[in-house]
Amino acid sequence: MMEVRELGHRYGDQATLTDISFGLGPGEKVVLLGCNGSGKSTLLKIMNGLISASQGMVSYDGEPVSPSTLKHGPLRTRFRREVVLLFQNPDVMLFNPTVYDELAFGPRQLGLDRVDERVRHWAGEMRIDRFLDRPPFTLSGGEKQKVALAALLILEPRLLLLDEPAAALDPRSTGWLVDFLAGLAMTTLTTTHNLSLAGELGTRALVLGEDHRLIHDGGMDAFLRDGERLLAANLVHSHRHRHGAIEHRHFHPHDWQ
Repeated sequence: MMEVRELGHRYGDQATLTDISFGLGPGEKVVLLGCNGSGKSTLLKIMNGLISASQGMVSYDGEPVSPSTLKHGPLRTRFRREVVLLFQNPDVMLFNPTVYDELAFGPRQLGLDRVDERVRHWAGEMRIDRFLDRPPFTLSGGEKQKVALAALLILEPRLLLLDEPAAALDPRSTGWLVDFLAGLAMTTLTTTHNLSLAGELGTRALVLGEDHRLIHDGGMDAFLRDGERLLAANLVHSHRHRHGAIEHRHFHPHDWQ
């Protein structure tokens, strides 16, 4: 359904993505791993048609995707409903006076029917129905993230791009989110550098190295067991431990959020 082919991106003279190629099929649960600065967020924005690639291309159902192709033409409305992106910081997504209006905004813009029914359904699914009359800015970070996600899911997309979706969530909410995402039938591509979550969010791993190249596209479990490749991707670190006179090394994941 989506193909990324020989994709590159630069900010000025600094490469942020280099020669990235992969495809996503219907129903896949894929996790995009990489340390901070590897290009994960930039890749999602290009896939969502928000910024342009410096080279290569992205296609959706065989049609090219870029800011220019989505500005006009028949793909625009369908793509904006079917491919959605959850930003890591929900504050950049929320701008309506109430949570109800936030959820209703997308369906109203796209001319969908049963707007009130859709709002109340997804508010219930995301456990934010008690906030419908509240301004979004009065909510906690985790509550805002749920509102932002509900505002995307109400469109019933085919492909959900998620940029560090658990970053603002407490442990209980993170557990709920993992279970919730696992139950969705749509294709998901989720970025994280939290290895303790990665195996719960998908069975296929795409891994960006510090050189901004794709260094792994394959099974999640095999990658998570490969300490040397994790170290090379800067997803774990190694340091010495002393137990009396005995000294040895361990790998440790960088599971900060």
